[in-house]
Amino acid sequence: MGRVVGLWRYPVKSFGGERRDELVVDERGVAGDRVWALVHASGKIASGKTTRRFARVPGLLRHRARFGDDGAPLVELADGSVVAPADALAAELGGPGWRFDRERTTSHFDAGAVHVVTTATLAALAAVSERPVEVERLRPNLLVESDEREEAWVGRRLVAGEVELEVAMPAPRCVMVCHEQPGLPKRPTLLREIARGHGLDVGVYARVVRPGRVRLGDRVAVG
Repeated sequence: MGRVVGLWRYPVKSFGGERRDELVVDERGVAGDRVWALVHASGKIASGKTTRRFARVPGLLRHRARFGDDGAPLVELADGSVVAPADALAAELGGPGWRFDRERTTSHFDAGAVHVVTTATLAALAAVSERPVEVERLRPNLLVESDEREEAWVGRRLVAGEVELEVAMPAPRCVMVCHEQPGLPKRPTLLREIARGHGLDVGVYARVVRPGRVRLGDRVAVG
């Protein structure tokens, strides 16, 4: 069906992430993915949108998160400085009542454990937008080189490297695709462009059936 051509994890929810040559996938999802988040004293999780679980905190995507050599999370701020995710930084970014917290009983995921996009979908979006749509704006864990769009895989099993996934549902898009992020300027009309030609579902969410490792270049099969 295709092969893996991009891998990402996002140590802090709603921050920029890190591109990887290999991901470890466990029963929860990609190891280390969105394990940390800004959490308000009310229990709301910082995001690019406001919902029952999430609260919109502008500008988070301008900063990037990664894990250090010791496994601790680090935040690379928009000005290039690298700092530990301390409560003082949380208050600076989100305001009073915000702190960095590790996932506990409430999942930090939007709707699914592993997010997959194909190059066929990127090509379709580029045709609608009349210019390329950078994959980083969609924030997948896996980018699969395929002539088939991932929406056709809902309800099917996907094997990538050692990992087996069950594709559960389409991924609804929100205004975060328009936001500025490291290396990419704000693109305020992108969500409307996507909706005009594609609807608001782009990419799919999948649950983990068999944990393991997935690497760049691994073959992908869908059954």
